[in-house]
Amino acid sequence: MLSDDVLLSVVAPARYVDHEVNAAHRPDARVRMALCYPDVYNVGMDHLGSLILYHVGNSIAGVAVERCYAPWPDAMAALRAEGLPLTTIESATPLRDCDLVGFTLQYELTYATMLAMMDLGGVALRSVARPPSAPIVLAGGPGATNPEPLAPFIDLFCLGDGEELLDDLLRAYLRVLDEVGPRAEWDAPKRDFALRTLASVHGVYWPADYDVAPVEGHLLPHPRAGAPVQIRSRLLADLDGAAFPTAPPVSWVETAHDRGQLEIARGCTRGCRFCHAGMVYRPVRERSPETLALQAAALIDSTGYDQLSLVSLNCPDHRHVLEVVDAVQAAVEGRGVSLGLPSLRVDSFSVELARKVAKVRKGGMTFAPEAGTQRLRDVINKGVSDDDLLNAAEAAFGAGWLTVKLYFMIGLPTETDDDIRGIADLINRVLATGRRVLGNRRNRLAVNVSLAMFNPKPHTPFQWCGQATTEYIDAARDLLFSLVRDRTVRISYHDPRQAIVEAAISRGDRSVGDAIEAAFLAGCYLDPWSEFFDFARWEEAFTATGRPIAEWAQREIPTDAPLPWDVINPGITKSFLCREYEHALSATATPDCREAGCASCGAGQEGCHGVLPAPRQARDVPEVAS
Repeated sequence: MLSDDVLLSVVAPARYVDHEVNAAHRPDARVRMALCYPDVYNVGMDHLGSLILYHVGNSIAGVAVERCYAPWPDAMAALRAEGLPLTTIESATPLRDCDLVGFTLQYELTYATMLAMMDLGGVALRSVARPPSAPIVLAGGPGATNPEPLAPFIDLFCLGDGEELLDDLLRAYLRVLDEVGPRAEWDAPKRDFALRTLASVHGVYWPADYDVAPVEGHLLPHPRAGAPVQIRSRLLADLDGAAFPTAPPVSWVETAHDRGQLEIARGCTRGCRFCHAGMVYRPVRERSPETLALQAAALIDSTGYDQLSLVSLNCPDHRHVLEVVDAVQAAVEGRGVSLGLPSLRVDSFSVELARKVAKVRKGGMTFAPEAGTQRLRDVINKGVSDDDLLNAAEAAFGAGWLTVKLYFMIGLPTETDDDIRGIADLINRVLATGRRVLGNRRNRLAVNVSLAMFNPKPHTPFQWCGQATTEYIDAARDLLFSLVRDRTVRISYHDPRQAIVEAAISRGDRSVGDAIEAAFLAGCYLDPWSEFFDFARWEEAFTATGRPIAEWAQREIPTDAPLPWDVINPGITKSFLCREYEHALSATATPDCREAGCASCGAGQEGCHGVLPAPRQARDVPEVAS
């Protein structure tokens, strides 16, 4: 905890103070868990997954789940100068004094920051270096689907949906305390008993129970006697009845999004072959309009937000989305609350849906065609045609939107210069459509384009693909800029060097942990922030540990090769991914299984057609236990 004098000297001191509305305080709890998000407060406070876990943990008697975020560099320097540890927000407990320290692995560029937080909190970085009485370090989130790069540092990985898993884990820890006494009194056998007990919870991976050996250029984990060959991710079958935070902590400062969030569905069956979330969060599970209406009213009552965002990977895909919108709007009617839809399909229905929700067309309408030609969209299985995009843009301009945002990726597998020219052609056609539809308002038209670099991800059909070189990306970007010269169009792009680090880590093995640690020791911190990202440090860290970073990012992997992340089973089968990769190479699209029948991906129940059945009645909205 920073002193008052230091608080007055740092940027945004409200990031580091307690007593936000709805914050949970449990001074007498038997178990104290630090729920850590390895980025700054303004980013982490918007992470809905963390808010859900905070609610779940604090609903258990005897448990306190408290938040911890990465300090801004000025506050980090102040803590080190004063010799103070990083603490939780609610009780100012140092991380080293918590029973459990859990990290959300949302993005590979946060991994060095995670190590910095552990170090500042007084927790030894490597699991083997921790004394028996040290906190047990957990990690979960999408990054945990390849746990190997962080296996040297994490005691236990939590895989899949966290609501039931965290509840089971915390209750198991309470039973451990009953069995072997408080953590401060543990010796090595007691710590081993605790880890083994928690590792028995369904969906938990214990890296120490697996030896690694080199096979075909990778270090592969091999189970010791009694350990499972694969760990199956947890699947929350009934989202409608699951715990949800209707009274989350409300930030003192403006956060990145600064609004209430309602998760209307989880999972996606569109089958985009580059999309990690669309693969590992299958099958689709939905909340009913009745439940969402209750949650919306309770959320506004407890927070005072004047905006609600309906959250899912693809909101218009909810089978009852119009009923959802009507029910939520009715629940908050007359209270000055607006609704937002952050995810839309590229079609006219999505525009009409957004028009129904938005009372004022003050923001931009966002579409993600991803690729510039139909051939490449078939490769990535993006079910969008040129006509779909142009019709959606026409509908958006006709409905009153003056700005259209377009998302594309470059460096996709099989991409050529013709695909880049296709991006330019689509941009120019959208621009022409806007000018035609808007008429005398055409001078207010804006087309904003965002370019991202393709990243191969584990458990996707493109997990075997190498990433494009920076030379290719620079040339592709220059070609696009040469073809789109209208000042009405603004093109932004992500730093491809950040994408290289992300790709190198995401498909890494246990040896990549050495590079992550070396990068942290060299000063890498808050790498998602462009002002702090230092690619040279990452290059040096990887080179020093034996394999250049570009080799990790760009390597092609044979489809019959064993993979470091094969130890994790997220639900979809490797045979399905391989089949989808073969379809990609032949530019063959795979239809949505909700429309064309089961695709045999392995994630759902037999004949689920992509969506698990959900009850259609309202569920009670439970209060947080006191």
